[in-house]
Amino acid sequence: MRNARRKARELATQALYQWLISRSGSGEIDAHMRDQPGFDKADREHFNALLHGVIREFDALDKALSGSLDRQPSELSPVEHAVLLIGAYELRHHLEIPYRVVINEAVELAKTFGGTDGYRYVNGVLDRVSAQLRPDETQSARRS
Repeated sequence: MRNARRKARELATQALYQWLISRSGSGEIDAHMRDQPGFDKADREHFNALLHGVIREFDALDKALSGSLDRQPSELSPVEHAVLLIGAYELRHHLEIPYRVVINEAVELAKTFGGTDGYRYVNGVLDRVSAQLRPDETQSARRS
């Protein structure tokens, strides 16, 4: 399941990158991604939740991120923006995934698809966002 979820996150990152650049319809992007090599190895349910959930909640997720950013979300690289949106979505809606796992997965996505030091930025932003979206979990973990 872990590899299938990671593949779903990778594909969702690529799909959201495409959406951020083109603002094409989510159905069109979804269909395109399903034709990509390796889609059969992805957790399809998680991919659907990420792609369609992030697009549906885009404004709210950007607002949740904006307090932890040093610039406007529109000024982020599309890769970092997509990764941060996925991380914020998982922090908000997938409470079964520990916040540290959400951050680590986002860091790996940023290392794979982003710029040289983009992963550091993603790590810092999501660490702050996790304290906002999951205060009990992060406080408990930081006391340990």
